Amino acid sequence: MKTINTMPAARFGRLLAGAVSVIALCACSGLRPAATAHPAFYALDGAPVNAPLPAKAAAPTLIVNPPHAAAGFDSQRIIYLRENHKLEYFANSEWIDPPARMLGPLLVSAIENTGAFRAVVLTPGAATGDLRLDTEIIRLQHEFQSNPSRVRFTLRAYLVDDKTRRVLAWREFNAAVAATSEDPYGGVIAANRAVQIVLKSLSQFCAETVDNAPLTK
Repeated sequence: MKTINTMPAARFGRLLAGAVSVIALCACSGLRPAATAHPAFYALDGAPVNAPLPAKAAAPTLIVNPPHAAAGFDSQRIIYLRENHKLEYFANSEWIDPPARMLGPLLVSAIENTGAFRAVVLTPGAATGDLRLDTEIIRLQHEFQSNPSRVRFTLRAYLVDDKTRRVLAWREFNAAVAATSEDPYGGVIAANRAVQIVLKSLSQFCAETVDNAPLTK
């Protein structure tokens, strides 16, 4: 006659309890959301500014309207391109604010430094001055279609006689800067450099327009 070994009840209970615990743990881990990386936030900065040049007594006042951005570039997402016409964005890297919103104070600081204006004021449409500056970000994108990759920044600007609403001059500014590394941070460094290049050209454009264009008194 064969002898049948039976498991002690106490041991069987412990094994059963352990199995139930493992199943419960697996079920809970399946319900728990996967850990996600925290996004990194970046800012746009202007170039270091020296003391502004003294303005002439008869220098005009410039009202700077808050910049706008073209569709697709009006959020905090950092845009990149791998194919023409296809905008993508980094999943875990963002601007701390939409670029158009960060650009306004940088415009004021750069233009003030020329000394071409008695005052440069960033404000929505209520305030009045001698001239008004309207700007729009056409693109700010990290392009991975070359090696090294590069960041392209394009800004369109209109300088308007605030009394007659006549456009005195307009220009589209473009800067492309090679990225320091093939990642979001390298693109951010290049983006800041591109913005600084455009701001310098824009401030010179504003100063030259004031010197050459007659203003309505």
